[in-house]
This record gives sequence, structure tokens and C-alpha cells, in this order.
Amino acid sequence: MNATVKGYLQLCRLPNLPTAAADIIAGIALAGIFVSNYSINIHEPVLLIFSSVFLYAGGVVLNDVFDAKLDAVERPERPIPSGVIPLKKAAVFGAVLLFFGIMAALSVNSLSGLISFVLAGSILAYDAFSKKHNIIGPLNMGICRGLNLLLGISILGTLMHLEYLIIPIIFIAAITLVSRGEVHGSNKKNIVFAGLLYTIVLFLVMYFHIINLKSMGKYLPFLIIFAIMVLFPLVKAYLNNTPKNIKGAVISGVLGIIVLDATIAAAYSNWQTGVLLLLLLPLSIFLSKIFAVT
Repeated sequence: MNATVKGYLQLCRLPNLPTAAADIIAGIALAGIFVSNYSINIHEPVLLIFSSVFLYAGGVVLNDVFDAKLDAVERPERPIPSGVIPLKKAAVFGAVLLFFGIMAALSVNSLSGLISFVLAGSILAYDAFSKKHNIIGPLNMGICRGLNLLLGISILGTLMHLEYLIIPIIFIAAITLVSRGEVHGSNKKNIVFAGLLYTIVLFLVMYFHIINLKSMGKYLPFLIIFAIMVLFPLVKAYLNNTPKNIKGAVISGVLGIIVLDATIAAAYSNWQTGVLLLLLLPLSIFLSKIFAVT
């Protein structure tokens, strides 16, 4: 593969993009599309998926743009500090991706467009300054993921089941906390706090599903898979608090978003939808062998 092309793909964090698409499908399920007689055109969910992917990719590209000086010291192998992708070209690339993300959402309905615009603003806020703060940074990142789920919910131009937004906000905040030790290690306090947040996420998923659906059957296997996937690497990172294990816990958390979304989608549609979402997981894992996740 051409080094420049691979550099741009690396900037986009290719293995993470299926997690953005999974958020949209989970949001669409929460909107009731799969269990009601709503009439939508197939291009609407496709456009929202593209919007989410473009916004996510633009966000991580610009994150590397803002981190160029720090990466030159801590991660010199990345595309910008290594010189594979010039800084100005990366900045333009990221901005164009955000623009296309907003335009794709606007093509669905005005509410989706508004949410995409707010999401782009939240992404820029994280990239530019909030990530430097121990509390505001993880919260900002979580809000970005919550808005991404909301983008899927907005497919009909209305909003419902807003209580579910707290789940990705808490979960992504926890992953962000864990990632704070990825370079230097020694982040046991963050891992303990993240473990508590993961537990809260598991409880909230069950609680919201029970009060809304009065059932546990369709989603419980997915929730068990999710718990195993994110908790085991976290425990390993706590017991052996090295950058390698911390990075493994972060990767498992990021890719675990697909399973979390499958848990939500299966509950509000059917188990087949959950299984289809899970098929994104092998794709992300395969891509993670070629491109970095973090």
C-alpha cells in the first residue's frame, strides 16, 4: 500500500470507524424503525452512517493535528510527526471530513443536521483544549459519543429514549480515563475508577431495558459478551500496569462499543440485528492488526 494512502487511513483510525456506524444502527433501533411501520428511504440510514463515520474520522484526524508537537516526542512514528502527511494537508483533510459529515446529516432532516453540527463542535472542543483536562476531557469525549447515538435516534426527525445517552457518555469517559496511562503506564487509580464506571454502564443497560421492555431475553447474551470483553483486559491492566496492557484495555473498550450497541439494537429490534452488528467486530479487529486503534 502506498505510504501516503496508508498515512491518511491511519489518521482516520480505520479500525474505529465501524464503532461509529454501530452507534447509528443502535440509535435507529431506539427510534423504533425495526419494530414499527415507519416508512423511510434506505438512503436515510446510509447517509446517517456516512455522516457518523465522516465526523468520527474528521475528529481523530484533527486530534492528531492538534497533537502534532506532542506526538513528535511521544509517538514519532505517527503520520504527521514522521512526515508522511504534512500538517497543513492533514488539517484540511480533517476539516473536509467534518464538513461532509454535517452535509450528509442535513440531507436526512434538519434535526439530524443540527445534531451533527453540535457533534462537530464538541469534537473540535475536545481536540483543541478539553482533552488536556482530567475531568472535562473524558466527559467531552463521552458527550461526543452520546451525540453520535442521538444522531441515529434522530432519523425520523424526533427524539426518544434519551435516557440511553448517558450510557455511551459514561462508557467513553471511562475508556478515556484508562487511555491516560497508555504512554507511560502507572494509572491504577484511573483503572479502578473506570471499572466502577463500566459497572454502572452494565447496570444502566439492564435497568433501562427492563423498565422500557420488561424483558431480558433478547439482549442478555450480548451484554454478557460485552462485560467479558471490556472487564477482563481492564483487570489485566490493573494487575500488570504496563503501557502494553493499558493499551490492550483501551482497544478492547473501543471495539467493545460495537457489542454495547448490539446489546441495545437487539433489545429494540431482534437478536438477528444484534448478530449483524457483531459482524462489525471481526472487521474492526482485522483492521486493528494493520492500523492503530489509539
